[in-house]
Amino acid sequence: MVNSLQAQLLKAGLVDEKKLKQAQRAKKKEAKAQPAGEKTPSAAQKAREQKAERDRELNQQRQAEAARKAAEAQAKQMIEQNVVDRAGGETPYQFVSKNKIKKIHVTEEQFALLSRGRLGITRLSGGFVLIPIDIAEKVRERVPHWPVHVAEVKKESAAEDDPYAGYEIPDDLMW
Repeated sequence: MVNSLQAQLLKAGLVDEKKLKQAQRAKKKEAKAQPAGEKTPSAAQKAREQKAERDRELNQQRQAEAARKAAEAQAKQMIEQNVVDRAGGETPYQFVSKNKIKKIHVTEEQFALLSRGRLGITRLSGGFVLIPIDIAEKVRERVPHWPVHVAEVKKESAAEDDPYAGYEIPDDLMW
């Protein structure tokens, strides 16, 4: 008959009974502290945890997609409500959209506002529309991937020895 390791160590004189009983008590306390079913995570439990993590990631993706769609719908509604009518416009205004030069016809007043950066141009339902600058900024905030064109007004610093420094060239000058 095979003796247990504890019995063999006791016979050899390597441990005494007091230490043996202390080790047994510690082992029993440790066993009671852990619930019976949770000694080691099973494969089923690991699979449940992985599925829960995947579900959380998919839920986050769905929420991000819903937020993007809501922002786009809000921006489209703002554009539709604030479109500036350009009917009767005969003056061509050219701008760059997706590395291509586009041209729309606007009125003289709208041309002046566009060239000074007070109106913006964006695409709506396959065509280009004019919108006020404050709406253009709001659209850019909500959906930065939508094309919104606003003319950049730059103040150029004149050279000190320029004889024409006191004369400004008007923005609406037609050549």
